[in-house]
Amino acid sequence: MALGGMVIAGVSSFGPWWAWLLVLVAPEISAAAYLAGPRIGAFVYNLTHLYAASFLLMILGVGLGATLLIAVGGLWLAHIGISRAMGFGLKYPSGYRDTHLGRIGL
Repeated sequence: MALGGMVIAGVSSFGPWWAWLLVLVAPEISAAAYLAGPRIGAFVYNLTHLYAASFLLMILGVGLGATLLIAVGGLWLAHIGISRAMGFGLKYPSGYRDTHLGRIGL
């Protein structure tokens, strides 16, 4: 329910729908940091998948009166929620499949 509300609010606020779709999936680019090794990959991935980071962006938007930052923060928050709902948790340095929600895959 929260996901739907955040996506609708973000898409209806500004710009074309495809731009918001890109914002919604952009945090997954952080997985490319695994090319530098599992320790660095886990660190970068976790930075982009912390609830606190998206909330801080939204708070900054409120403080600056920048509705675009609020909307982007909301979509980022929705992305994190989707990831958690699908079982993708914060990563451990031992490898991409090891998360705080359990091991991904077989």
